[in-house]
Amino acid sequence: MDNSFIGIILSAMATGLGAVPILFLDKINGKMKCILLGFASGVMMAATAFSLIPEALKASNLLVLSIGMLAGTIILNYVNSKVSELDAGDIRFNPGIDRKTLFIVIAIMLHNLPEGLSVGVSYGSGEDNLGTIIALAIGLQNAPEGFLVAIYLLSENISRIKSLLIAALTGAVEIVTGTIGYFLASKVDGLVPYGLSFAAGAMLFVIFKELIPDSNERKEEKIPTYAFVLGLLAMLFLVQEFG
Repeated sequence: MDNSFIGIILSAMATGLGAVPILFLDKINGKMKCILLGFASGVMMAATAFSLIPEALKASNLLVLSIGMLAGTIILNYVNSKVSELDAGDIRFNPGIDRKTLFIVIAIMLHNLPEGLSVGVSYGSGEDNLGTIIALAIGLQNAPEGFLVAIYLLSENISRIKSLLIAALTGAVEIVTGTIGYFLASKVDGLVPYGLSFAAGAMLFVIFKELIPDSNERKEEKIPTYAFVLGLLAMLFLVQEFG
């Protein structure tokens, strides 16, 4: 369990690690935010298309992938609708963070729950190197997610340290579900592909619904588009080299 637990922790910590660059950024202006969101969109699209989906298909079939992705999309859509209904005057709602940023934080956290489960189940399955492969794949796409959360928080004038800590916490949930997944592996078969598929569906919803529209909010489509392609290529390189 020791090596498995280390792998689960490192994969989860990648989210916070990805947010570290915001410590060296001052307040993000509109143009820079669009570029960074375009880049993050490309990274996450590549992680989903070339890491999560292929791993899910390798471990199952198209039906399982479809069920998992639709579940992820439906649940994120439900969360988005509930967050949109929040009243700014509600005492439970932090007025320092707008609804969109709150949704991104919640969405990434929900997205990370089945990812942690997938890592834990992979380690507990007993199959050679499966845990390491899944942990690396999840960790690689966790980093830009942490950066994304931190970007949104920083743009809402949240302090850099607080933005980093919140981003790290969205990934820390993977430690809990990863540990649960490890002990469930011997009792429940087939959890890995469902977890990966759910995470893929959730991430595609976030990319399509929030990231790409926000990256084009200044009507300057060329630069964010180039940033998207560069992000996709950068992540594809990492997946090819280390995945």
